[in-house]
Amino acid sequence: MYQIDFKNPIHVYFIGIGGISMSGLAEILLSEGFQVSGSDRQESPLTKILCEKGASVYYGQREENLTIVPDLIVYTSAIKEDNPEMAAGRKLGIPFLTRAQLLGQMMKNYKLPIAVSGTHGKTTTTSMLSQILLEGNTDPTLSIGGIYQPIGGNIRIGKSDYFVTEACEYTNSFLSFFPKISIILNIEEDHLDFFKDIQDIRNSFHKFAGLLPADGTLIINQDIPHVEEVTDSLACQVITYGSTNTADYYPVDITYDSFGHPSFTLMTKEGHKEGSYTLHVPGIHNVYNAIAAIAAARLLGMENTVIAKALSDFRGTDRRFEYKGQVNGFTIIDDYAHHPTEITATLQAARNYPHKTTWCVFQPHTYTRTKAFLPEFAKALTLADKVILADIYAAREKDTLGISSKTLQEEIKKLGGECYYFPSFSEIENFILENCTKDDLLITMGAGDVVKIGENLLSR
Repeated sequence: MYQIDFKNPIHVYFIGIGGISMSGLAEILLSEGFQVSGSDRQESPLTKILCEKGASVYYGQREENLTIVPDLIVYTSAIKEDNPEMAAGRKLGIPFLTRAQLLGQMMKNYKLPIAVSGTHGKTTTTSMLSQILLEGNTDPTLSIGGIYQPIGGNIRIGKSDYFVTEACEYTNSFLSFFPKISIILNIEEDHLDFFKDIQDIRNSFHKFAGLLPADGTLIINQDIPHVEEVTDSLACQVITYGSTNTADYYPVDITYDSFGHPSFTLMTKEGHKEGSYTLHVPGIHNVYNAIAAIAAARLLGMENTVIAKALSDFRGTDRRFEYKGQVNGFTIIDDYAHHPTEITATLQAARNYPHKTTWCVFQPHTYTRTKAFLPEFAKALTLADKVILADIYAAREKDTLGISSKTLQEEIKKLGGECYYFPSFSEIENFILENCTKDDLLITMGAGDVVKIGENLLSR
């Protein structure tokens, strides 16, 4: 594998430079004096920032973009061998690294690299921990999988030993990392276009935990089924958190305010009261995200007053139960949930939010995920009073499985749910304006571009 010498900057080309993670890595390299160029399908706020910082960005992926030959090409799992830039780079003999391999090499430059993994909650937990480190003036470098407003984007370049990043299991990319502290939030079936089954996924997380050195630490959710299979034979320290007093950290006295924001007391296994915390993001799932962040912060020696203030100030990241505005007296929330467990957590959190009727506009994400979890999606979506389905967002896939949003609509109706389907966003928007009334709650939901529906309504 090609090894970057960070003391000797080179020219690095990113295929897909506008991606949330790729753009962050490109920005870090720019700060280290590297020459950075790359391509993407279209201009975006992230590519604009990179251009302002000195990157050269091409729109459209073509062989001629490599006329000025770079020293290294970085790509993501979404890029296939027949990509014109990939093919041109191979022909020119340019070395390649995956996004994950580059991120892993970057982690080696820090004494305290922290990797946050799990099927759900990575962005929120990474951001919570980031907020704590920022509150404690530790000057961390942060790589977040979403837009985190306190840093004005998804990346922050610090000068301390702290490096915090998300660690995604898809295509086993997190196995290229070199963490000193790792967090595993949960392990569930997902990305079944890559993994064979849940056991394959669990094996991947076990390997990820095994990357930690003997003087490293794993922080893991004890409520993961058969968690001992993941932690078995690890040389590192293991800290657990969960819902019962058998975990190293667990919550008691959980209450909610009128907007569904939880407060809780954190206890240790020994019966010691660690502290009391109030969150301003909704849902029980965020209690456990916060506890994972607290466990990491305590391990790093952060004061409890700093942790409590940071978590109270934390207002989430873009597209995680994000308040967008009001139209005709109804409230619009946007959420990234695209897995049945995430949908359930979001809709349960919405129950504590002041409203009359819950409308969920859901855009399924990928054909393989929709087919694999069809009954689970239907069951989760019935937690909304009324569901509106958009077409499946294909992402990296082609429609070869005979699955559609109409299939999901039929499943929801079988369970007694009220569900509508429209093939275009404009039809959905018109239906909403005709049917949503004062004090209703409209949640646009999914990992694609469904957020545009709420934004279009607000701009009318």
